[in-house]
Amino acid sequence: MSKSLRLSEKWFRRGLWLVAFVFASFLIGLGSTIVGDLPQVERVRVLDDFIDKPAAEPLRATIKASEAAELQAARDLDQAQLQLNTAQQASANARETFGNWIATRRATAQPDQDTELIARTKALDAFKQKEDAAQRKADAQRQIALDARQAEQRARAALGMLEHDAQQRLDAEYRRVELRVFGYRLALTLPLLLVAGWLFVTKRKSTYWPFVWGFIFFALFAFFVELVPYLPSYGGYVRYVVGIVLTVLVGRYAIVALNRYLARQKLAEQQPDQVRREELSYDVALARLAKSVCPGCERPVDLKNNEIDFCPHCGIGLFDHCGHCSTRKSAFSKFCHACGTSAAAHTPVTGTAQSVTPGAPVQPAT
Repeated sequence: MSKSLRLSEKWFRRGLWLVAFVFASFLIGLGSTIVGDLPQVERVRVLDDFIDKPAAEPLRATIKASEAAELQAARDLDQAQLQLNTAQQASANARETFGNWIATRRATAQPDQDTELIARTKALDAFKQKEDAAQRKADAQRQIALDARQAEQRARAALGMLEHDAQQRLDAEYRRVELRVFGYRLALTLPLLLVAGWLFVTKRKSTYWPFVWGFIFFALFAFFVELVPYLPSYGGYVRYVVGIVLTVLVGRYAIVALNRYLARQKLAEQQPDQVRREELSYDVALARLAKSVCPGCERPVDLKNNEIDFCPHCGIGLFDHCGHCSTRKSAFSKFCHACGTSAAAHTPVTGTAQSVTPGAPVQPAT
């Protein structure tokens, strides 16, 4: 159809298409902002909203206390281990000193040193007692840490079971929230799509068609980009079912539209030649002729064949002769390309202005 437009009209139409896209971009931005804010109408739920708090709080307190006890036991164990190491070192030094002294006494065999022997033995026993006390203290801290760790493990296991049940309920709530948010999106975008469909059918060729097409682009973007990706899956069943339903609906509409189109074409082909050409838009006729198809039935026609004046498929006149200069011209031209005479000023000698039987001889103008 662009070949039938004036140069200025082409640029104006391009500018209007730009207006349509800019208008659609602002609508898309506004729609995306609104759709993006829709989840905020739902309160954000967390795990603690679904856990058994009377049972969970004591477990959490036990875990916290066990962690603190284990940490303190680890600190005390470090001190006890240091004391144990000191006591062990002192006891080892005392035993070494005592061993050296015993060896010297045996060498000298002095009975008057029995009193010192007893004293040294008692001192060695004292070192051993200190070592044993430090060992018991370290063992006690290890036992405290072990008890705390086992209590923490038991509490965590019990709390884990409660959190597992709560997580299942939280996931179910997330699915319900997702479904509700999808419902909000559907309630917002589906009417837009329906309005866009109505505008496409009734207003796409109106004076304000740039805004109509801009709104149509916006509605399609909102539906297929802002809605479809958030369609709940449920294992893929919902999406496949929705895809099947949409395919059936679109396919049915296409089949019905095709049958209606064919019925209109058959009815139009039964009308007189003049009536059919008057019902055709000038731009539409020129666009179809530029594609080498019949403007009436849209079937291919060899327009370069100078012997073809009528469509061999539907019989509509394609060429006639100027009523002023008898030049063969397109039956849809408004002026003769040879003399510039208006097609409405003179009745064409042959073809389409009169009801002419296809194949009748052409009479030149007199």
